[in-house]
Amino acid sequence: MTLIVDRKAWDAFLSHQDSVHLLQTGPWGDLKSDFGWQAAWLVQGDNGAQILFRRLPFGRTLAYIPKGPVGADWESMLPAIDRLCQEKKAIALKIEPDCWQAGEPSPPTGFRSSPRPIQPPRTFVLDLRGEESTLLSGMKQKTRYNIRLARRKGVVVRPSQDLDTFNALMQVTGERDAFGVHDPAYYRRAYDLFNPHGMCDLLIAEYNHQPLAALMLFTHQKRAWYLYGASSNLHRNFMPTYLLQWEAIRRARALGCEEYDLYGVPDHSLETLEAEFAGRSDGLWGIYRFKRGFGGRLLRAAGPWDRVYNPLLYGLMNWWSGRRGSEG
Repeated sequence: MTLIVDRKAWDAFLSHQDSVHLLQTGPWGDLKSDFGWQAAWLVQGDNGAQILFRRLPFGRTLAYIPKGPVGADWESMLPAIDRLCQEKKAIALKIEPDCWQAGEPSPPTGFRSSPRPIQPPRTFVLDLRGEESTLLSGMKQKTRYNIRLARRKGVVVRPSQDLDTFNALMQVTGERDAFGVHDPAYYRRAYDLFNPHGMCDLLIAEYNHQPLAALMLFTHQKRAWYLYGASSNLHRNFMPTYLLQWEAIRRARALGCEEYDLYGVPDHSLETLEAEFAGRSDGLWGIYRFKRGFGGRLLRAAGPWDRVYNPLLYGLMNWWSGRRGSEG
């Protein structure tokens, strides 16, 4: 039997699961519920799903399961998921599963490959098992040099609760690198939701007590994610972001994490990325050079997959999203 459960029951369900992605945890559902989505939870035996619903015009919604569902037999839940989506008047359900693409993508029966991901499909993942020396040897030589340089210049990294500094650095980064950032209230709420559970650390790199860079490190079970980072325009030649990232990796290891997801590079093959990154800085290209230096495996997530309930409105939604993207 599939049950619609409350947040407390969802947390209890997840406590018996292994390797659950951050985006399926209760605090993530709370965060998105505070910024335009509504979270709901379904549980069936060892399978479950945190489903987010985004309100659309005319009383319709878009349903979204980020990095889930949870469980090896999640497809058995589809009838219950369909019923809930229809109750919420969803025009479609988007799933971005928590697994890596192997070979040619093939969506499950009843789904189609989606033209529009929400999460970045491609990323670098570091294996944190083994010695620090092994991690360092897997990095690009220039990255190791920059980590040492930052230390020699006197850059230090410390844990912090200074969300005002983090938000100020995010604004600088967004303006400099021409990408959108969340409202300051979003980052503050994320920290307030995850930090009390030991799932978020704010780290700041400083020189002479002057903040130069900051990041939020998210952890859950044996996995870690680098979702949000920012840097000042000052003393960039001191390479503070390299030491900051290395200390975040060390912090994740100390917490027992076995993998570290750098979360987001351009969605191209390794050959294309290596051939073009030196001449591009738009979008995620601007941070590819930085992230590639830390080594790890370049992986692409399976999906996204769409399950369509209203083909006409689904087509209109994709047309409108594509039009807005082309105008941007």
